[in-house]
Amino acid sequence: MSTSEYRSVDAESDLPLGAAEIAALANQLYAASFRPGPDSPPQSAPVAPRGSVPDTTAAASAGQTAAGSTDLYSAPVPLLGITDIYVPAPTSPEPEPPPQTVPVAPRGNVPDTSAAPSGAHAVGSVADPYLPPADFSAFEVPTSGIVPTVPGVLAGPSNVAAPPSTPVAPRGSAPYSGIGWHPDAPSVGDLGWSDAVPAAPAALSAPSDSEYSYHFLTASDPVPQLTDDHEVFDVNAIREDFPILKETVNGKPLIWFDNAATTQKPQVVIDRLSYFYAHENSNIHRAAHELAARATDAYEEARETVRRFIGAEKAEQNIFVRGTTEAINLVAYAWGGKHLGPGDEIVITHLEHHANIVPWQLLSQQTGAILKVAPVDEAGNLLLSEFEDLLGPKTKLVAATQVSNALGTVTPVEKIVQLGHRYGARVLIDGAQSIPHLPIDVAELGVDFFAFSGHKIYGPTGIGVLYGSEEALAETPPWQGGGNMIADVTLERSLYQGLPNKFEAGTGNIADAVGLGEALRYVERVGIERIAAYEHALLDYATPRLADIPGVRLVGTAQEKASVLSFVLAGHEPLEVGKALNSEGIAVRAGHHCAQPILRRYGLEATVRPSFAFYNTFEEIDVLLQAVRRIAEGGTNVG
Repeated sequence: MSTSEYRSVDAESDLPLGAAEIAALANQLYAASFRPGPDSPPQSAPVAPRGSVPDTTAAASAGQTAAGSTDLYSAPVPLLGITDIYVPAPTSPEPEPPPQTVPVAPRGNVPDTSAAPSGAHAVGSVADPYLPPADFSAFEVPTSGIVPTVPGVLAGPSNVAAPPSTPVAPRGSAPYSGIGWHPDAPSVGDLGWSDAVPAAPAALSAPSDSEYSYHFLTASDPVPQLTDDHEVFDVNAIREDFPILKETVNGKPLIWFDNAATTQKPQVVIDRLSYFYAHENSNIHRAAHELAARATDAYEEARETVRRFIGAEKAEQNIFVRGTTEAINLVAYAWGGKHLGPGDEIVITHLEHHANIVPWQLLSQQTGAILKVAPVDEAGNLLLSEFEDLLGPKTKLVAATQVSNALGTVTPVEKIVQLGHRYGARVLIDGAQSIPHLPIDVAELGVDFFAFSGHKIYGPTGIGVLYGSEEALAETPPWQGGGNMIADVTLERSLYQGLPNKFEAGTGNIADAVGLGEALRYVERVGIERIAAYEHALLDYATPRLADIPGVRLVGTAQEKASVLSFVLAGHEPLEVGKALNSEGIAVRAGHHCAQPILRRYGLEATVRPSFAFYNTFEEIDVLLQAVRRIAEGGTNVG
């Protein structure tokens, strides 16, 4: 249709159109194209910018006036072009306020039906030029009188006081729920701690926009943070953070001594996962919309937290994987598949978990490489001289655990790394059991690869990290192919992204990576050095007392240990002992612990394995000791 056909039939002149006429015609064209026809796609409602409130008094644009519509917001929402996406956020004087979201009612609360309508209701009630007003009365959502489970996530001010928190017993008072500090346990002074309340870590302060490298034009909204309310190190206060510790098993308080298998989760991690799914859930990196920005920033912030926690130089050196097992397999098949050939040698230790044995066996079968095993002594100590004797010019890789999951032995990883590098080998350290108990600094250690799992350090399952030095990762080809890890694809060839995307094909475990970041921040607030000292005191308290019980044989008595206390009881199978302890509410692991070679080194197929964490107490250890003594004396029946 020509432009003149939009002019009035009474036009008396064919003179060129003036500016005013052109503007009017433009408005007519906009109106004609704006109104939906029978084949037009549905018109979607505009989305408010983060934190804004619809402004029904705003002036309408010329085009929208011509179309019979109004602008719901005081300023138009800019569209993001391709060139707008991956740029740093502009510096702003103040952080953006949190999103206006519907709060989450605590468990047991009754919804307040007198509450104001939700934000979605408010937006939905704006008049639409084409549709009759909708009735939202059936979808009322309470937004007042509710105390959120995530601190700071409240749509508006609440007039209802927060429920009183359970008081925390001070140190030296009666044990919490019968489980607290034991009179024979080391005092705060014995552990080298002061009673002074420490200053809040600098990391808890709200970061400025410039401190983050945001993936979209604006910084993501701040996520509620847990403040450090713990007085130095109060195990009773720590226990209050873990809701599952209030559970009962067979009518007895739960005593969780299966921490080497997995750890329990603090409320802040549970809340962070809930917050992600309620306010940030999206795929990452590949979109220009708001939730993608939030999810991407949360995911990459978690990677930065990992970097800080383990002392890596750069965040991109930390690859998110499913766990330690997948991390080791990545190194085996990607790095090992490229660099190992017939006659090359891999050195491991007798202490290894199956996840640090089987991948190297499979790789050796495929490449013709030779697998060598360094021995341990009767106490479970790695024999360093024999370990060094296995190294030579053909050694290409050393893979060793830092803490044995079956015995608790702490290996001399500094020496292992030095010796491996002396012979020109790459060194991988399995940190699954060390990450929750010991301070880690991968840069100072100089390790090539370091692997750990989130669920071992109070984070979610299904998420872990492979750290790699820049040199080691540069010589490692991609392991899996797919989306996210590619820069360009044709039918003839593909180009790959750099770190870390090169090793993160497809949609990753985004939410649990965010949860892992929150778990690490929680541990940072408590202090890994405090945790290590307290857990060492627990182990020192339990070891001689368990050994004194008639019929008990401790398995793994190395000088340097962490968390684990394996034993067998004469006349009783480990599984029988585990079931008997379960009847007392005590959770331990009974079996071979995915470490059959080291148990067979001591002539065993299984052990009973209590393993401690910083929320355990000396009183809980006493309950364990009493139960084992009763079993030894034949006083506990197993159903």
